[in-house]
Amino acid sequence: MAELTIEEKQRGSVAPPQPSKEESKFDRNRHIAGAILGPLCAVLIWLTPIDALKPEAHHLLAIMSLVAIWWICEPVPIPVTSLIGPTLCVILGVVDMKTAFAAFASPMIFLFMGGFIIAKAMMVNGLDKRIAYGIMSMKWVGDSPRRIFIAIGLACMMCSGWISNTATAAMMFPIALGLLETIREMMASQGKQIDLSNYKYATGLMLMTAYACSIGGVLTPIGTPPNIIMIGFLDEMAKEVPHVSFFNWMVWGSIAMVLYFLVAYVVLWRLFPAEVSHIAGAKEFIAEKVRGLGKWTRSQVCTLIGFSTAVLLWVLPGVLSVIYGSDSEILKDYNKYFPEAAAAMVGALLLFFLPGDNGRPALRWKQAVEGVEWGTLLLFGGGLAMGGLMYTTGLSDWIGEGLKLLLGQNPSSIVFVGIFCVAALLLSELTSHTAATNLIGPIAIGTALSLGINPVPVAVGIALSSSLGFMMPVSTPPNAIVYASGYIPITKMIKSGLIIDIIGIFLITIPIVLLLVNLVLGN
Repeated sequence: MAELTIEEKQRGSVAPPQPSKEESKFDRNRHIAGAILGPLCAVLIWLTPIDALKPEAHHLLAIMSLVAIWWICEPVPIPVTSLIGPTLCVILGVVDMKTAFAAFASPMIFLFMGGFIIAKAMMVNGLDKRIAYGIMSMKWVGDSPRRIFIAIGLACMMCSGWISNTATAAMMFPIALGLLETIREMMASQGKQIDLSNYKYATGLMLMTAYACSIGGVLTPIGTPPNIIMIGFLDEMAKEVPHVSFFNWMVWGSIAMVLYFLVAYVVLWRLFPAEVSHIAGAKEFIAEKVRGLGKWTRSQVCTLIGFSTAVLLWVLPGVLSVIYGSDSEILKDYNKYFPEAAAAMVGALLLFFLPGDNGRPALRWKQAVEGVEWGTLLLFGGGLAMGGLMYTTGLSDWIGEGLKLLLGQNPSSIVFVGIFCVAALLLSELTSHTAATNLIGPIAIGTALSLGINPVPVAVGIALSSSLGFMMPVSTPPNAIVYASGYIPITKMIKSGLIIDIIGIFLITIPIVLLLVNLVLGN
């Protein structure tokens, strides 16, 4: 990979990493193989008699095989595949049009859409930078490399709980690069020339920037797509299970986030320690960034009001539940009029009414449209549609019965949850974590229901595990963004990512979903 110039690093104008010839050849072969194997598997399954399945479930299995292979191999964009599945279900007579596309109007879609709009307003009006620089400029940070390391991670983590992991990484990446350039200049003034591409601390700071963005996504249902996808699958396939509320998720999400962060910090700091005790000029660098923000603008204040309104409406049910009880009438009435999706839309719609700068609203429609990740919404809708059809046609029961033979009639909860968590993690290292969740989620929930197991722990486990894709640049966009710096040898990313993945799965994720989730839900 070509080394970036100092001017490019200081501006933060960093292009995504260009794939090597080997990577390009692998992707090209992957696309071709998927384009051939997807339809071939679908036809073979369609023509193979399966007496245990009803015709609708049999045909859906054939369509699902095509969708699954194309999600993994990506011969066409993943959102396109997400539309192909429901469309084929209509054309091939599995269900009617209204049923096939009903999931695209799911309340979870609008919860996510509201979150996207609020996040866009935060980015457009600079509220996200105020939060990030505010953390970086705290007195306790100073010019200590260790504290800067922690502060960068905290800023990434707290922002990515509410806005896109990718956007957070793109915002924090230039800050990290600037701090590393400050180290290089400080060392040069002392007569020491360092190559940042072989400097341990540079590798560690870049990896902390990427990993903290992914870790922060587990905090809230809107922090990353797998979270909301698994909540949607639970609502669609396990209607008898109590709804997982925004507050419920934040309880175990916050604990998982803190534990993941501590593990990442300890592992990265031990592998990539700083060679200096202080970074001369670091405080001035951050102070200059803060001064560059100027005074609070009206648009920033209005954005903060919209964001705070949504957060208040999201967490208020949890407060009411603690005060009045989970079966109280006041809580039922509140949830009737202000479900999570409505709360998200209230916060988002306020932005179009609150007066911002220059006589314009805090957010304009054109800006909002650019902030909505339509591909993600289509992927979520398509996955929810296919997962729901697997349940209604009985396909998930058939798959669950098959897994019963492998797992036994009464599998250990640790084994059951562990298998699906590891599967979600491995698949998310190779393909989109959103696609991985869409593939594994319905199977896990369907199997849990077939075995008479509460599906909530395994659903939460899959969502958390899919956010632990730390080993490869292609695993998550934040990984790819920091890999573009040229400061991260691929072997270092694989080694550190593998250690954090193993600790995160077996010592944090599985215990949390088996103990804390059941405790929060009162099981």
